[in-house]
Amino acid sequence: MRSGWMAAAALLAGSGADAQTAGMTQATRAATQADPYIWLEDKDGAKALAWVEAENRRTLARLEGDPRYAAFHREALAIASATDRIPMPGQLMGRIVNFWRDADHPQGLWRWTTAEDYAAATPQWRTLLDLDALSRAEGKKWVWKGAVCLSPEERLCLVALSEGGEDAITYREFDVAAGTFVAGGFVLPTSKQGATWIDRDTLLVSRDWGAGTMTVSSYPYVVKMVKRGAPLSTATEVFRGRPEDQLGTYATTFTDAKGHRAVVIERQSTFFGSQKSLWTPAGVKPLAIPARVRAAAMVDGRLVFETSEPWGTLPAGAVAALPLAALEGAKPQPEAVFVPTARQAVSGVDATRDHLIVDYTDNVRGRVAVLTPGAKGWTARTLALPDNAIFTVTGTSDANNRAFLVANAFLTPTTLAVFDAGSTAAPTLLKALPARFDAAGLVAEQFEATSTDGTKVPYFVVHRADAPRDGRTPTLMTAYGGFEVPMLPSYAATTGKLWLERGGAYVLANIRGGGEFGPAWHDAGRKTKRQVIYDDFAAVAKDLFARRLTSPAKLGIYGGSNGGLLMGVELNQHPDMWRAVTIQVPLLDMLRYERIAAGASWVDEYGSVSVPEERAFLERISPYHNLKRGVAYPETYIWTTTKDDRVGPQHARKFAARMKEYGLPYLFFEDTAGGHSGDADVAQAARLQALQMTYFAQRLMDE
Repeated sequence: MRSGWMAAAALLAGSGADAQTAGMTQATRAATQADPYIWLEDKDGAKALAWVEAENRRTLARLEGDPRYAAFHREALAIASATDRIPMPGQLMGRIVNFWRDADHPQGLWRWTTAEDYAAATPQWRTLLDLDALSRAEGKKWVWKGAVCLSPEERLCLVALSEGGEDAITYREFDVAAGTFVAGGFVLPTSKQGATWIDRDTLLVSRDWGAGTMTVSSYPYVVKMVKRGAPLSTATEVFRGRPEDQLGTYATTFTDAKGHRAVVIERQSTFFGSQKSLWTPAGVKPLAIPARVRAAAMVDGRLVFETSEPWGTLPAGAVAALPLAALEGAKPQPEAVFVPTARQAVSGVDATRDHLIVDYTDNVRGRVAVLTPGAKGWTARTLALPDNAIFTVTGTSDANNRAFLVANAFLTPTTLAVFDAGSTAAPTLLKALPARFDAAGLVAEQFEATSTDGTKVPYFVVHRADAPRDGRTPTLMTAYGGFEVPMLPSYAATTGKLWLERGGAYVLANIRGGGEFGPAWHDAGRKTKRQVIYDDFAAVAKDLFARRLTSPAKLGIYGGSNGGLLMGVELNQHPDMWRAVTIQVPLLDMLRYERIAAGASWVDEYGSVSVPEERAFLERISPYHNLKRGVAYPETYIWTTTKDDRVGPQHARKFAARMKEYGLPYLFFEDTAGGHSGDADVAQAARLQALQMTYFAQRLMDE
């Protein structure tokens, strides 16, 4: 089991805009000075918000005024708030816990039931924490961000709450057995922060301790020990990173069923690389672990790692282990646990009491392996599972060998099964999601496109089997293409109901930059090599056209965050290939991205304007700087959120303002809550989906 905060391999938390130009190159400073929309980077400024309000009025009048909007919203809200969803399980204190939101509880309930009762069709849930009631009582819109619990008892937890969906959180100590916050317990006020338990009276905390304790990208880089009952001002420093680090420094506690424990401190000097140390009561000891190797779990006294670079004889993308006794060695030699092939990629690593479970993909199709440590190394067995789904392991605990298995496919409703990692028995089906749309007559197919350099790029198409191959099928296409994040098949509930049922098709492209085939697939598109990502996406579209599945007049594309950057680049580089483009919570000004929100943390992915070669490439692909007057761009829908403290709304605002200046067709909407994910509650998520689908229907289904 692990506790504490770790940065995921995706766009993570950030802060408000910084319009200073110190340290910029002369060329970049000149570009900034020539930028007429710097004022829109004042995220909460009155002038900027007045501009947002005016743009919102124009966009909402059109989209919400469409007679289809009400039906789209009703259907999306019904799916998001349905009470017959699968309550995804976690294990805590021998109980099954779940966080749940529906129409009656839009902020959500943290709740529990027994393992036996959970297997029933209608479990009897007991509420631990009602966020709607808490929000009403305190006059704030609290959003659930998880809990960090003290092993092995798991009774005391630090509950993470965000106001309005920001990544900055407040920690409060919660007693799971009593179902209440601990009177006089640990409270860590709002900050971008992480915390892990050392014992019931001691935490290691990374947070904003005052001036000089946050990195340039607004992550904490100072770890301090906090004692129960003592004010934060008396916390003692145990480790310090550096202010120039791209991310921050955090402690994480790993434990296993035999009582072993390792407290690992990671100084994340780059987004993908970190220097690891081991905290002990005697002090902090550096570990000779490669930068792009990260701890993932612990079992049987072995710390388990995922590798994104070679380690000893192990290739990048493998799962490795080290006995704790060897962890502090000068050149520790890792044990091979799981080594994927070139077309395989590890998706998740989970530990039970006696075993390790690895879920992975093989040519973007799900597989699950159970690995067992022994005196002579690791033994493996592969679960016998269908070949047409993606499988995710969830709800494991080091108290037992029970594990839950989620199965996802485009057209088959999600199912949940349970299995014993120590048994050869097949998983037992526990729950199944009712069908959310009529899949009769639909098929999901996998094809490959050939990119500009000859690389084969897989993609999936979901469409009507009898759709004529005449290029007239309205089609939505999406991808991500960054940060080693894979885009995998999942049950297309909302897309199925709002789009597929109405005769549309859906395409998921597995382009480079993601993690569909491990670290090499990601590294192929980092920094100045990113053009292959954009070429891959265009190649998939051209393959669709060649197969007559759709055509430029019927193809709409969408993506968010780094995927929003992808959409902006595709809009510029291939304006004639799309009829509709939705750009969600995006990066778009790539010459100033390092100075907006958390941009400085992503230099490891995008490169920096301070490096001439990288700046030249960023200038070539920056969507904000490559818009041109007089080009026949398709109308573009850009949406973001004011409370996004990862990417920030500044990029979207400036891009829309530039389109307006150039007389280009666009719609812009900025929601005032929800953070980067845009889902502060079920109603907000449904509204955003309905607005986007209305736009696509107008552009692709109307003649």
